Amino acid sequence: MVEENTYVLFDETKEAVIIDCGALFPEEYDEIGTFILENELRVVRLLCTHGHFDHIFGCQWVYDNYHVSPELHLLEEQTYLSASEDMQRFLRRNYSFEIPPIGRFLQDGEHIKFGTQDFEVLFTPGHTPGGISFYSADAKVLFSGDSLFRTNIGRCDLPGGNLETLVNAVKQRLLSLPEDTVVYPGHGVPTTIEFERIHNPYLQYV
Repeated sequence: MVEENTYVLFDETKEAVIIDCGALFPEEYDEIGTFILENELRVVRLLCTHGHFDHIFGCQWVYDNYHVSPELHLLEEQTYLSASEDMQRFLRRNYSFEIPPIGRFLQDGEHIKFGTQDFEVLFTPGHTPGGISFYSADAKVLFSGDSLFRTNIGRCDLPGGNLETLVNAVKQRLLSLPEDTVVYPGHGVPTTIEFERIHNPYLQYV
């Protein structure tokens, strides 16, 4: 509905994780489900960079079909639980949707392992109180949710948002990563840390 990016990560072991399942409509469920089936994947975790409605629309579907519960930062619990009400205020549309119980809370610095992959949880609050990003040093990729976009950052005028907090988090936690790290954001096209260092107007004074 708001062009959110959902990611399915997997490797040769066929273990897979889903990041920010924003699927809401049957055709979106079908596309993800068909991809998982055709690649013979086994979904082992459902990860959430934050709890805004557009990033968790599909959590119930994942829970029902793959029996994994969403995982997010402790400070995102309220954002997650109030997502339906927030959506109605933001979009002014009465789309009700269910959410499953939270499986576990992720902590800054912990490592998420599946197959042969290893992703580190990076605490990047500001868009929301408990926003996190997922970084693989080996693959040189970062899934930044709504913390960092190509030449932009997440909006901070929603409940729990704080511009100074977000800018500081991005500068300290993300711009310190290798410049050739590819950034996959929650909306829009991929970018790199190097490109954002040079071109992102919010991050010019590093």
